[in-house]
Amino acid sequence: MFYYLFDWLDKNFNIPGTGVFQYISFRTAVAGLVSLFLSLIIGKYVIKFLKKKQIGEDIRDLGLTGQVEKKGTPTMGGIIIIFSILIPVLLFNKLNNVYILLMIATTVWLGVLGFIDDYIKVVKKNKSGLPSKLKLIGQSLLGLSVALVLFFHPDVVIMEKESNPDYVKTEEVFRVENSSSNSKYKKIETGKSTKTTIPFVKGNEFDYSVLLKWVGKDYQKWAWLIYIPVIIFIICAVSNGTNLTDGLDGLAISTSGIIGATLGVLAYVSGNTIFADYLNIMYIPNTGELMIFTGALVGACLGFYWWNTYPAQVFMGDTGSLALGGIIAVFAIIIRKELLIPILCGIFFVQTISVIIQVVYFKYTKKRYGEGRRVFLMTPIHHHYQKKGMHEAKIVQRFVVIAIILAVLTIITLKLR
Repeated sequence: MFYYLFDWLDKNFNIPGTGVFQYISFRTAVAGLVSLFLSLIIGKYVIKFLKKKQIGEDIRDLGLTGQVEKKGTPTMGGIIIIFSILIPVLLFNKLNNVYILLMIATTVWLGVLGFIDDYIKVVKKNKSGLPSKLKLIGQSLLGLSVALVLFFHPDVVIMEKESNPDYVKTEEVFRVENSSSNSKYKKIETGKSTKTTIPFVKGNEFDYSVLLKWVGKDYQKWAWLIYIPVIIFIICAVSNGTNLTDGLDGLAISTSGIIGATLGVLAYVSGNTIFADYLNIMYIPNTGELMIFTGALVGACLGFYWWNTYPAQVFMGDTGSLALGGIIAVFAIIIRKELLIPILCGIFFVQTISVIIQVVYFKYTKKRYGEGRRVFLMTPIHHHYQKKGMHEAKIVQRFVVIAIILAVLTIITLKLR
């Protein structure tokens, strides 16, 4: 909203300083600060409200150190995160951007889904919460919507550098804003694009439609048969992976903040012709606007971390964890970096894999030997280290270090071919 207001003031009255809202870097910084401020202020009152209404976590005794003491800690604090993201985004983003609209829809949709789950658990005292099938259906519907928009919407465009110097269709050419470069970009995909970035491969590009080559020469017409299920799977996997990671004070929110900041960097270079040209990556117009969303996300994560760090004064619940996971997944999909998720979201990935390994091995050994055996002392894997006697604050700190390393590695992959 402020973007349009100050743009109107600048064009009609030429008021000094109003033009600063044209800069993505300025709006990102302001969005981050406003989001941080809101999460700190909102957090204080939300925690008081949750305590007053006795909306606290019901902890099962799993024999973990310090676990019983957490009983009654206010939950559903994801409300703080959601509002702290949405308000700055609505204030400082260009709201006619299809990518921003997708991110807003994702935040609201999964936030509501998680809120319903928390409400059933905490208020209605039904420990099972929202049935897993319904939760999966809700996540899948979002995935289907995101996939359809990215596949069919005319504003979804991918640009590729044109190597032919005689290419002169100026309406389809984006010239790099750099006097030292004469690079040109041509519009290779307008909707119906299934191209993405893949690390460690020459050109760093992969097209999902290739998986259907066996169909025949018109295989690209059926690309949606692969693309849509992949998008649904990624959103469900990352959303649930974030939910599994939310088991220690400050763990999910700190790693999400690091991942969000990294995605912001990737969005900026993908939406800037100069950096896209230098890194030799696909140029995706208008994704730079996602930087403002990133600023709000990181600010919200920092503010919530203030309340969620050990010993936590509030838990995010599924309201926050499902929304954060969905935001990360959809963001990565929009900027065509979803295949980097196993690296960037390595913490979430390992948490999920540890649970799968534990369950599969337990069932296998029970069937074969009559008694189930375990690979880990407890899963998700952060509980394994708790069982080994490591303090949860130390576990979180070490996971944060690993998350930073993975974030740096993710950015480096842009130049590794």
